[in-house]
Amino acid sequence: MQLALLEAKKAYDLGEVPIGAIITKGDEIVAASYNRREIDKNALAHAEILAIDEACRKLGGWRLVGCTMYVTLEPCLMCAGAIINSRIGRLVYGSFDPKAGAVSSLYNVLGDNRLNHQVDVVHGVLSNEASLLLKQFFRDLRTKKQT
Repeated sequence: MQLALLEAKKAYDLGEVPIGAIITKGDEIVAASYNRREIDKNALAHAEILAIDEACRKLGGWRLVGCTMYVTLEPCLMCAGAIINSRIGRLVYGSFDPKAGAVSSLYNVLGDNRLNHQVDVVHGVLSNEASLLLKQFFRDLRTKKQT
């Protein structure tokens, strides 16, 4: 999760909402990414989606069986769907997202046994650090708008 936070800080420094994601398989990091929606001008450029894309390319297939994703903020519906579709086995995330979270806060997509794949979920890992980074980002953003 520390590495996901470092990715989130890269986003912060670029003026992006600071969310970072890492995908591992065993002890190997197979993908690392951060939010790039503003830079890429692309609604799909969430940290999780970019990390899944990188992991698929590196591992040579769309099934990321045996992989774990670490992300600093609870995934949204789009990202939760991508996690299911890519067959990631485990998700570890930091902060809850009460406005868009699709894992615990608003929905429990990853635990829906009607779907063809379920994901083991661990939440709250380094949540204070992830939450503080997000709060500082939005505080800075509001300050810039006032000047």
